Amino acid sequence: MNVHVTALANTPLLDDSNAAFAEDVASGLSQHPKQLPPKYFYDEAGSKLFEQITLLPEYYPTRTELRILRDRGADIAAAIPEGAALVEFGAGATTKVRLMLHQCSFDAYVPVDISGDFLNAQAEGLRNDFPDLAVYPVIADFTKPFALPPEVKDMPKVGFFPGSTIGNFDPHEACAFLKSARDILGNGATMIIGVDLEKDERVLHDAYNDAAGVTAQFNSNVLVRINRDLGGNFDLPNFVHRAIYNRERHRIEMHLIAKKAQTVRVLGNSYAFRAGESIHTESSYKYSLDRLAALARGAGWKRQSSWTDPDRMFSVHALVVGA
Repeated sequence: MNVHVTALANTPLLDDSNAAFAEDVASGLSQHPKQLPPKYFYDEAGSKLFEQITLLPEYYPTRTELRILRDRGADIAAAIPEGAALVEFGAGATTKVRLMLHQCSFDAYVPVDISGDFLNAQAEGLRNDFPDLAVYPVIADFTKPFALPPEVKDMPKVGFFPGSTIGNFDPHEACAFLKSARDILGNGATMIIGVDLEKDERVLHDAYNDAAGVTAQFNSNVLVRINRDLGGNFDLPNFVHRAIYNRERHRIEMHLIAKKAQTVRVLGNSYAFRAGESIHTESSYKYSLDRLAALARGAGWKRQSSWTDPDRMFSVHALVVGA
């Protein structure tokens, strides 16, 4: 039998979301250097692993951002119009948004995420705990244009983008995302965004190389997903997690490093790895307050207010659509 026919016979059937996944994997593994988009970390297992990461002692961003949201809640509420719809780009666990909902007045909540099962479970929990809040989950890739539910069409819009997820984009991609968010939310919109700040490199290194190995498991989960959903044959013990700080680019880089020369097959395609070759899976850019303001201006937003913790580890910003 023709080997290509055999490969096709063993190829899993792809739905729309896995078709996009397959296209991005084929493109990323064909590049030099190899790379994979970090959005594919967040299947159900990956989302749960990330929630474990947020509780690690080395991982400061989540607890520091939560502190800012708690301590400066009244100031943040003052930046939000009455009767607004809160649109969360990349909604995960609801800890941060619950703080927003307790401290600010919203008529509706629109969580947007690519992980549908996780999203719907979180949305149902919010409906139970906030019975007067209308919740309209949208299953979509928030990095691309999507339509808001018609029920919120005439409400003021407030975007919510916590966790310094903006740092996962290269600067030109971050600018494109902010432009897209501006177009989705419309004129008069506000954006509440969390941004990690530049700091001592040892703190950064430890945050992404935790002693318990949870971040390593989270990083490797993208290979688990390729094997499961795309019929790949990655041998996980042959790839090791590594996170380094790139000083010139102000970013943490996460990699999966091949421990030996090998060939991996995904959907009938072969990808050769040299010993020590990397798959770049994520970048996490760290900003100064001024560089964040400049990024926002370039995307048509104006920084209205900024808040930080006392140690200036993290920041939360209120942006408004620029004149």
